[in-house]
Formats: sequence, structure tokens, C-alpha cells
Amino acid sequence: MILSPAEQKLNDLWEEHCRYEFVDHNVEAVMATMIDNPYVNHIPTMTGGTGKKALAEFYQNHFVSCLPADTEIVSVSRTIGQGRLIDEMIFCFTHDREIDFLLPGVAPTFKRVEVPTIAIVTFEGDKIANEHIYWDQASVLVQIGLLEANDLPICGSEQTAKLKDKHLPSNQFIRKSDEPTRR
Repeated sequence: MILSPAEQKLNDLWEEHCRYEFVDHNVEAVMATMIDNPYVNHIPTMTGGTGKKALAEFYQNHFVSCLPADTEIVSVSRTIGQGRLIDEMIFCFTHDREIDFLLPGVAPTFKRVEVPTIAIVTFEGDKIANEHIYWDQASVLVQIGLLEANDLPICGSEQTAKLKDKHLPSNQFIRKSDEPTRR
């Protein structure tokens, strides 16, 4: 991917921000990458915060301190333009502790989870203004054993496998005309 100098700067800032979160666990450095009144919204669980004080508290007590030791972010694709970055990735971890931002109030199950995740990041100048983070919470719950897929049109780690390998079967949930309707 060929980036303009401005896009490269945004890309580098996002990389730095993620390193401070997932590798260094340095809340002060994370907050230094953001504007004075940032916000973060993890859409499926409505966790995050608005404003530097609330967001720093969230990062310190409910995010970086809750990350499993084996957390891995696998990049799938990234698009940058018009002051926005869209990052498609796979969030991988073992549920070995309570993870407030992802599974609030859920005791460790010690199950491995791999879930496709999308971050939509907006910039103001040379700082991050906000993040909207999306993932399929039903897939996470299936993978840790709190939700049974049964006849529901949901899946666990199969969605990550399909993301990694486009040749895996599609349309597994589409009912064939001779099958009974699901309830």
C-alpha cells in the first residue's frame, strides 16, 4: 500500500497508539496520542469513555490491565483517507482473566478466542479523536462456551478461519428449500 506523507503519519500514530496499548501497557503514552477530549466506544459492550480523565481511567482499570498475556492482533487490511483509518484485524487471546471491555463480569473460561475486529479511527490534526471498535459478540460467547450456536445463524472461530481462507465454504446458514425452517 502506497501512502501519502499525511496518511503515513496517521498510520504511524495508530501503530504507536496500539503498541502503547497492547505491548507497553502504557496509559500515559496512549493518552498522549489522543486529542484533549477523545472518546472510545467498543460497540458490542458499550465500554470505553469520553474525555481524557474518564478514558484514562478506563484504559488503566478496564483495558490495558485486563489484556491476557497472549493477546495478539493479526492485521488483515487497513484503509486510510480523509482523516480516518479503518483497521480490519483478528483479536486473538486466551480468556484467562476477566476482560472488562470485552466480557464484563464473565469469569475466565481459559478458552482460546479469535474474533475478527474492525476499528474505525478518526483523527483531528496529528492526534486520535475517537475510536469505534466492532466485533461479533455472539462469536466470542460461542467460543468461550456461554452461548450455544445450535440452530442459530451464529458461529465461533469458523468466521476467523473463513476470513483467513476465502476458499472455505460459504452460505452454511442459508436454508435449502427441502430443509425445515429454524426456530
